[in-house]
Formats: sequence, C-alpha cells, structure tokens
Amino acid sequence: MTTRTDSSPAPDPAPAPAPAAERRSWLRDHSELGVCVLLMALGVLVLTDALTMDVDITQRGPVGPKTVPIAVGIGLLVIAALLAVDVLRGGRGEAEGGEDIDLSEPADWRTVLLLSGIFLGAAVLIEPVGFPVAGALLFWGAAFALGSRRLDRDPLIAAVLSLITYIVFDKLLGVPLPGGPLMGVL
Repeated sequence: MTTRTDSSPAPDPAPAPAPAAERRSWLRDHSELGVCVLLMALGVLVLTDALTMDVDITQRGPVGPKTVPIAVGIGLLVIAALLAVDVLRGGRGEAEGGEDIDLSEPADWRTVLLLSGIFLGAAVLIEPVGFPVAGALLFWGAAFALGSRRLDRDPLIAAVLSLITYIVFDKLLGVPLPGGPLMGVL
C-alpha cells in the first residue's frame, strides 16, 4: 500500500476580517434599521404622551382625545417592527428614482436653510404679530425660497391663504390662534 504525500504546501486561509470592520459592514448593510429605531422612539413618545394625557371628566366615551394618539403610537410601533423584520430578512430600500430628480446633483442647502429660517421666523413672530401676519410671511417666504419671484401676485396669495387658514381654524374649528393686531378686525 503506497501513500502519496503531496509536497506542495497547503494554501493559506484568507485572513479573517477584524471584528470592528465586520460590525461596520453589517451596520452599513442594514442601515435601514436606523429608521426602525427612529419610528420606535417616536411611537413610544406618542404613546407615553397619550397615556399620560389629562382628560376632563366630561370627555368620556369610546372616542376621546386619547384615541387618535394611541392609534398613531401603536401604528408607529407596528410599522417599526415590520420594517425591522423586513430589513433583517434582507429587504433593502430602493434608491430614489424620481423622474424629476437628478441624483448626481448635490442637495440644495440654500433652499433648505431659507425654508428653515422662514419657518423659525414665523414661529417667533406668531405671538407678537398674530397668525394672519406671520402666516402670510410664512407662505410668501416659502414661495420665494422655492423659486417664485412674482412680487405682484405672491404677497396677495399669501395673505389670502393666511386669512382663510386663520378663519377656518379659529372661527370654524374652534382652535384658538393668536390674532395679533388684527384681533379686533377679524
């Protein structure tokens, strides 16, 4: 009985990746789990706020002020769990493929910063000048930031939208909004 000996050395096994690099790679491949964590945190926050909400004794019945926030909180938790299961099973989010979006172009930070500033400005001005004026500035500023340069039309449309919004919420729906200097007029 002859035994054959191979004189060639055994091939070197591939070096094992470092645990930190392996962990980074796994996190990069499952980055959608960050959205799951965000949705879960939002769901817990909404449920906590809804369950600790003080409800007037006259607000009893099957549908009260807690019903919608509890439903939204539960919905957020269910969506977070379903998305996590999908991601862990290998599901991947598709890249944005909108027909009017050029994915090779960088984000337009000027517009984002303008809109953020206009929104914050309106939030600061709503108490001293009232919702109709702050809302008109918000609508006009948003139109300007998004590219509209019709100075003859945009302020008028913004004022009308703001007044209609104020009347619908304050007068028809009973949601009190600050009227500012126009409180006696409206």
